[in-house]
Amino acid sequence: MKGGNDVIDERSLLLLGILMAQSAHGYQINDFIEKNLLYVTEIKKATAYVLLDRMALSGFVTVHTEQAGNRPPRKVYSITPEGIEQFQSLLRQNLEHPDSPIYKGDVGLMFLDHLPKDEVAHHLQQRLQRLQEQMNLFQKGLSHSHAAGIQLSLEHRLLHMQLEVDWLERIAAQLQSSTDEKTVQ
Repeated sequence: MKGGNDVIDERSLLLLGILMAQSAHGYQINDFIEKNLLYVTEIKKATAYVLLDRMALSGFVTVHTEQAGNRPPRKVYSITPEGIEQFQSLLRQNLEHPDSPIYKGDVGLMFLDHLPKDEVAHHLQQRLQRLQEQMNLFQKGLSHSHAAGIQLSLEHRLLHMQLEVDWLERIAAQLQSSTDEKTVQ
């Protein structure tokens, strides 16, 4: 998974993995992601449908239309043997390649010298507070019983968040210390 296909492969892996359990219509897939994987992925509903249709064209999933009562017809997706092979290939690649996370907040850090240090400290404190709120949500997610793999991915995210909390607390202390030194002088 190199280059610009990383996101597509990760999302395809997710969708194929869901279909490994059972056939499902698009709403079921998106509902499952929204209720169970919100802390693990940021796939949008429209993206999921586009990828499912693309995987159907590639032969990784089949699509049939189903009508239930007076409801409008809906597409039901099922994984094919080729899709299972693709899933396993993507899974192997995903497991063995490290992430290269991009932290959007680092852009602001590059330019923090353009604000007074006490203001930077205030904004970083706000960031720290929001991060701690997110961590509380993740910890609640960990308390629910999930499959071992989902539990591991939540723990992984939580560990990264804790490292950022520790780092932000250290930076805040450094900023406070340098502000105190200027006040004394």
